[in-house]
Amino acid sequence: MRKSVDAILRWAIIAIFTVLVACVVWQVASRFIFGTPSTVTDELARFLFMWVALIGGAYTLGQGRHLAIDLLPMTLTGTRKLLLELLILALICAFAGVVMIYGGSLLVMKTLASGQVTPSLQIPMGYVYGAIPFSGAVMIFYCLTFAADLLNGKRPQIESISAGPLS
Repeated sequence: MRKSVDAILRWAIIAIFTVLVACVVWQVASRFIFGTPSTVTDELARFLFMWVALIGGAYTLGQGRHLAIDLLPMTLTGTRKLLLELLILALICAFAGVVMIYGGSLLVMKTLASGQVTPSLQIPMGYVYGAIPFSGAVMIFYCLTFAADLLNGKRPQIESISAGPLS
């Protein structure tokens, strides 16, 4: 199931980023070539950037490529290392649950209830803010799969940083 979620997120990020780039290119062209900037693409680009950043952050967590200070976990072994890794996952889960899902859902509901719409696109602002609880749910999914792997004696299947182009 995790590979399916990875693939869906990967393609969603690619699609959103493609539309984002097209919006920005059109914005530049309409401003400098035609002399009339497009307010619709400007607004759409801002909202797509929010979505791609939040979904990208959740996806990065799932790939094990997020920024981390791992000095302490690298010095521990055995049960202590396992407990620390589970504690870290629990803290990430708590943040994603309380701040992103609970707080983000309240923000989405309040914004939808107020009827606030975006100035140019005229879409409900709650849809824009929907990226927050969605990304929180994805983060919790990844934390739970990593915790299950750890409790079953397996190392979570994540990409190694050393496999990247900087190694």
